[in-house]
Amino acid sequence: MSAARLPAAGVALRRGRMRDLTALVALERTVFTTDILSRRSFRHFLATPHAALIVADWAGKLAGYALVLYPPRSTIARLYSIAVAPHIGRRGIGRRLLAAAEEAARRRRRRTMRLEVHEHNTRAIAHYEKSGYRLFGRHHDYYDDRADALRFEKPLRPKPRRRRGRAAEGVLLLPANRL
Repeated sequence: MSAARLPAAGVALRRGRMRDLTALVALERTVFTTDILSRRSFRHFLATPHAALIVADWAGKLAGYALVLYPPRSTIARLYSIAVAPHIGRRGIGRRLLAAAEEAARRRRRRTMRLEVHEHNTRAIAHYEKSGYRLFGRHHDYYDDRADALRFEKPLRPKPRRRRGRAAEGVLLLPANRL
């Protein structure tokens, strides 16, 4: 099956590792033309306890990532960056990365996810709105190209807790896999 036909279901989401560093930098340079994260920044985010870098692995290659920051003493998580390799876009990988980022924030007991998006990135804006994000502000002259950033947020309601190992309608509930 060609890369163009592989579904997002063949993608494994996992925590980023130091050995992903070269691939992360290459993806960043491929996807973005301004405000590019440096190798040093990725190294920092991989090592700090105040961030989660979730990667999408597709056939042994990096297909995308989501970077979430957790400011200390805050109930807010910040989706700092999200990227999907252009040659495998539009297969639901971005949607899965966003959902994984939200779940990681819930596990850290964050109540809200916030993000900024370039005012001209209409595809991303539509995706965030469809995912439940609402516009709440604007940063003027935010990006390197002097464009504004639109600020979005989404409340992260905790998922209902179920007791481990208890059967519900004949189904054994197991603990969720952690990133």
